[in-house]
Parts: sequence; structure tokens; C-alpha cells
Amino acid sequence: MPILVKRIFALALIAGFGFSLAACETAAGFGRDVEKLGEKIQEGAE
Repeated sequence: MPILVKRIFALALIAGFGFSLAACETAAGFGRDVEKLGEKIQEGAE
């Protein structure tokens, strides 16, 4: 994998994480969102 592709991927990952935190407004809100997502995944698996 070329270094440029790795850098672009890393930047996109960091930006996505930053936007998700900004959307939740707090780290606690982000934790609740992740918990709800995990619950939905478990429900889907059952």
C-alpha cells in the first residue's frame, strides 16, 4: 500500500472520529451512542 494511501486513510479515520465526538457533544454521549449501537447489533444477531 503506498504511503499516500495510508496517510489519506489515517486522516479520514481521525476526521470521522472527531466528527462523531462533535456530533455527540461529549465523550459520555459518545459512550452511550456506542452502547446503543452494540445493543442493536446484539438484537440483530438474535
